[in-house]
Amino acid sequence: MAKIIRPLRARKPSVRPAPKKPVKKAAAKSLPGRTAKKSPKAKPWTAAEVHEAFSRFRNANPEPKGELEHLNPYTLLVAVVLSAQATDAGVNRATRALFMVADTPQKMLALGEERLRDTIKTIGLYRNKAKNVIALSEKLIAEFGGEVPRSRAEIETLPGAGRKTANVVLNMAFGEHTMAVDTHVFRVGNRTGLAPGTTPLEVELGLEKVIPSEFMLHAHHWLILHGRYTCLARKPRCALCLINDLCRWPEKTI
Repeated sequence: MAKIIRPLRARKPSVRPAPKKPVKKAAAKSLPGRTAKKSPKAKPWTAAEVHEAFSRFRNANPEPKGELEHLNPYTLLVAVVLSAQATDAGVNRATRALFMVADTPQKMLALGEERLRDTIKTIGLYRNKAKNVIALSEKLIAEFGGEVPRSRAEIETLPGAGRKTANVVLNMAFGEHTMAVDTHVFRVGNRTGLAPGTTPLEVELGLEKVIPSEFMLHAHHWLILHGRYTCLARKPRCALCLINDLCRWPEKTI
């Protein structure tokens, strides 16, 4: 009988997994166009440069004035409290009528919170601000004889008043050499390299450290006005800037 020969099944070759290639660590050098290199720390201003900058501010505007309208220390305090997250122009429109009838804590309490709300309702957060104004007026009468206190610590105990409010009142009402840091001063201090800081307090202390005493009475007004009208947040007007040759900002538009 003939032998039947069956075809052998082809065996699949055993495939060994390719050895894993070692994962290369990302190169320290960033890809061009992807990640910007960290900017080197700006060289601090020299004392001579700071003096020159503020001399220019003084020559251009010898007696700068705050733009919040007020009649006395009390109305200044109220105006600053109302100006939180609001423009000075908007506050002035509301307080012109208010201060005609309530320019003391006693008159403000006689006006009452409801009528106060109606008078300042064009200002943002007016309900909470009206409560604060009434409460601070009560505290001024009860604890300070109806007068605005002349220390930062005491002003900061008043409802709605923080460090910036205290610094503005002490400077404008009592001539103290304080530095009120708002968004404009914070931007100018950081952008120019004059007093870099991550918080308003850091910028405040940095400015107080570098600005000569002869300029401190008006320094915060010069910086506020500079930030409001020249060193703008989005489109700074570097070509018109009095201190553009001293400024450390690497993105100057000149």
